[in-house]
Amino acid sequence: MNQFKQPPKSLMRAVGRAIADYTMIQAGDNILLGLSGGKDSLSLLAILRHLQRYAPVHFQLGVITIDPQIPGFDPSPLKAYFADLAIPYFYKTQAIMVEAQQHLHGKSFCAYCARMKRGIMYSTARQQGYNVLALAQHLDDLAESFFMSALYAGHLQTMKAHYTNDTGDIRVIRPLIYVRERQTAAFAQSAQLPVIADSCPACFAQPTQRTHIKSWLAHEESQHQYLFKNLLQAMRPLMTQPAAAED
Repeated sequence: MNQFKQPPKSLMRAVGRAIADYTMIQAGDNILLGLSGGKDSLSLLAILRHLQRYAPVHFQLGVITIDPQIPGFDPSPLKAYFADLAIPYFYKTQAIMVEAQQHLHGKSFCAYCARMKRGIMYSTARQQGYNVLALAQHLDDLAESFFMSALYAGHLQTMKAHYTNDTGDIRVIRPLIYVRERQTAAFAQSAQLPVIADSCPACFAQPTQRTHIKSWLAHEESQHQYLFKNLLQAMRPLMTQPAAAED
């Protein structure tokens, strides 16, 4: 039977602080975790599982994986992994790439795919009785979104820490907002989590704006030790604003 390795204290402290700061998890919540098979979502699964066992607030946990049927991306091995875990697991398949080719007309595939996946997660949460959707974006993701929005869209915006969707029936939480990507990468490797390589080959096949921003931030951080600490402080007001654009 698969056993979760206990996440390091540095990860647990960061997640615990985020959950407390934004009141992400409440007693009696039924949480559905969106799990792609990447290092971030698998790390968040281990963290939430640990909290479920030891935190004073009691909640239920389920997991959903969406297979967009993209060539080169096969999350199906996760089925065997979850077969040995006492966690409700939902594996949904939809030909998102084929649909995108019919409807995109030059627009971003990544944005279309994310929107379609979110719809599937919402519908599954409603059908299965989950009131909270947990997503695994971390501080690096928020910083990249902040600069992409400012530089390429002309407005200040980033991902939200905790909000209620447009229809008002599902809360969306991001417990990793204080966590760095290098932390999830290190934990996933040490815990030997079953990471699915290249969680979106369609995006990795060509350089993107996010790739450029990620490289630029890495260079800036090499010159400025407290870059991400300062960015977090700057982004805080944006992390709590209404999030209609995300739904």
